[in-house]
Amino acid sequence: MDMTQRLDPELAAPLDAWLKATGGGIKLHDIPAARRMMDELIAAQMAKVPPIEGISSEDHQAPGPEGDPEVFVRVYQPTDRPDSLPALLWIHGGGYVLGSVERDDFLAKHLARVGQCVVASVEYRLAPEHPFPAPVEDCYAALKWLAAHSDNFGVDRSRIAIGGASAGGGLAAGLALLTRDRAEVELSFQLLIYPMIDDRNIAAASQTTPDTFVWSRENNLMGWRAYLGHEPGGPDVSPYAAAARATDLSGLAPAYIPVGDLDLFLDENVSYAQRMLAAGVPTELHVYPGGFHGFNGFAPGAEISQRFNTERDKTLRRMLHR
Repeated sequence: MDMTQRLDPELAAPLDAWLKATGGGIKLHDIPAARRMMDELIAAQMAKVPPIEGISSEDHQAPGPEGDPEVFVRVYQPTDRPDSLPALLWIHGGGYVLGSVERDDFLAKHLARVGQCVVASVEYRLAPEHPFPAPVEDCYAALKWLAAHSDNFGVDRSRIAIGGASAGGGLAAGLALLTRDRAEVELSFQLLIYPMIDDRNIAAASQTTPDTFVWSRENNLMGWRAYLGHEPGGPDVSPYAAAARATDLSGLAPAYIPVGDLDLFLDENVSYAQRMLAAGVPTELHVYPGGFHGFNGFAPGAEISQRFNTERDKTLRRMLHR
């Protein structure tokens, strides 16, 4: 059975519409052009979405890594809230080369509302202009700043979580390892949404390795090449860049990993979840049959997407308010 036959029926029309709108999908051969196209598509999509009430946002500049620029952080919080709330450092996706805080504005507000938490969304520097370690170090700088200013934001420092989707999930996974090893901030939870965590998953499409919807094998190779600053898949890749490279996963915060079974990241996500469990890390893995990469955003009205988003939201709230 080919992948089209395995696709959830409710996802077929939204996928087809997206492919038509993008002229066949995202292509990273021209990254500036890909950024412009994605920004335009997301802006058009967000213009149709009703605003989320009851959430305020403020823009801040956090001190950057030593010798580097400040890091822009947008902080969201419920307008009607108790004195102390948990927090989520949110890291946007985009293959390490696309995306922005602005692009995830609606989602960050949603997570602040459903999670009843403070959300700090970080504008990390993008590859290829700023390869590893700049992006993850920006995220770490934002995390340290959030923890240091927990009193200012009414944040319970013992309940700070990190999360992201796709490359944002990959950055969150790398950040969890970095944070564990530096031992300056305690994390309570990792929300790793179909994370991009293994630079070795770069085989070209073939009959035995068919291409996947939305995020292709070629894009994955180009995204990793941009992020690492050299060819992926070789020796000596840092686990802070590609978390699947880590040999020791003990002592990490509890994790939640949801992914579709038609996602290029399925195998690396399942393997990472199994390895965290083997290392004693409480880990919940959800695989959604018929779902491709990012399906829950493409077709939020589909039943599979509603299940995905509802389970994500309930897990976030449960883990933050334990």
